Amino acid sequence: MSDSLPVDTALPALLAALGREGRAVLEAPPGAGKTTRVPLALLEGGAFEGRLVMLEPRRLAARAAAARMAEMLGEPVGRRVGFRIRGETKVSPATRIEVVTEGVLTRMIQSDPALEGVGAVIFDEFHERSLNADLGLALAWEARGALRPDLKLVVMSATLDAAPVAALLDAAPVIRAEGRAFEVETRWAETPPRPGARLEERVAEAVTRAVAETEGGVLVFLPGEGEIRRVARRLDGRLPADCRVMPLYGALPFAQQRAAIAPAREGRKV
Repeated sequence: MSDSLPVDTALPALLAALGREGRAVLEAPPGAGKTTRVPLALLEGGAFEGRLVMLEPRRLAARAAAARMAEMLGEPVGRRVGFRIRGETKVSPATRIEVVTEGVLTRMIQSDPALEGVGAVIFDEFHERSLNADLGLALAWEARGALRPDLKLVVMSATLDAAPVAALLDAAPVIRAEGRAFEVETRWAETPPRPGARLEERVAEAVTRAVAETEGGVLVFLPGEGEIRRVARRLDGRLPADCRVMPLYGALPFAQQRAAIAPAREGRKV
């Protein structure tokens, strides 16, 4: 892990807290690097026995996190780092870090309340809050209290007030990491949308304008797969030749998801 990220400064305190208390809450803003840095730091620091299970709220995030950590180790996914999501599993007997989605974690605990073979559980992006994540934390905490006092628990959040979660975990230590601040400029459309214009056409017009007025890549947020596909079709032939449109949603094949996330080797990416 050669490139420094903001969360790196908090890792020694986190490892020390887990060594003392066996539980911790980590507050780190978006972009701090907690999703990929923390599991590998726990692995390299010998902070747990057996496997580490990390909860991610979405399939795309679970795949991407596992792929990035495996890449940092110079290994393919499924060796020391793997993932388990609905309909797809890439793990092996050598797997030490397993990234799972919410429903998978709940089923794991229900089928094996003691989580045999699991030495640590990380709840990532806990600020997003969901019934499955809350249930998973409650079940893991109950397992730690009744069956597995050695089970390490880490709750990681970007924006959630850590005090209530720390209190739930019997006054767990709270570790904070600073983030990086980037200047954000808000630009408004010069004219209101045309009457009757569909969302997809309005977004395509905004993307075309953004590509013309800026440099680098363009990240576009849309409600779902249908809107993403329709906007991509509307952008066909409207962008410069060196600008590629790369859809990204959970149902895409993994190779296409990786291609969308990977830095562009040449040209620009939308």
